Amino acid sequence: MSLTLLEPARHELEVKRSRFIALAERCADEQSARRFLASVADPSATHNCWAWKSGQSYRFDDDGEPGGTAGRPILAAIENQGYDQVAVVVIRYYGGIKLGTGGLARAYGGSAAECLRTARSEPLIPTVRKRIQLPFEAVSLAHQLLDRHAAVKCGERYTSQGLELEIECPRSSLAALERDLRDASSGNVQIRSA
Repeated sequence: MSLTLLEPARHELEVKRSRFIALAERCADEQSARRFLASVADPSATHNCWAWKSGQSYRFDDDGEPGGTAGRPILAAIENQGYDQVAVVVIRYYGGIKLGTGGLARAYGGSAAECLRTARSEPLIPTVRKRIQLPFEAVSLAHQLLDRHAAVKCGERYTSQGLELEIECPRSSLAALERDLRDASSGNVQIRSA
C-alpha cells in the first residue's frame, strides 16, 4: 500500500557549504504539483529541482543541474519510500564547492528522502467516484450509509425524481455501499461512474 502526506514537510541539508532545502506536499495531479513548485521556488536560489508522482504518472526536472543528478534522485526517493500523490522540491543555494555528479545525486536524493522519512504520512486508500440517483424517501438513510462506508459527498443536485449525489468512496467499500443503497431504496437507485 502506498503512503501519502498528511501535511507539508521540510528538511534542510548542508553539503560542502551548499544548502539543500527539501519541501514536500501532497499533490494528486501534475497541475497541483506545478502550482506547488511555483509557490515555493526561490528565484534567487541556484536551482529549484523537483519531482512528482501519482499512480503511474510522474514528472521531474533537473533545473539546470547535470542530467540525472537532481530530478531523478528526488523521484527515486519518492518511489523508494512508497509515496504516491506527492511532489518534492529541493532548492539549492550553491556554496562555492563543486560536488560532482555523484555528490549532487546523493545530496538531492538524500535531502528528499530524509524530508519524506520524517514527514507525517498516512496510507493512500484507492477511491472511486460515482453518481447516485435515489428517491426522496431514501435521502436521509443514504447520508447515513455514506458515513458508514467512509464515502465523501462531492456534490448533490435535487431533481424531480429525488436526489443525485456525486460521491468518492474507498474502492474496497464500494460493493457494500451499493448493496446497502439498493436495500435502503428497495432497488430504486441508479449508480453509475462519475
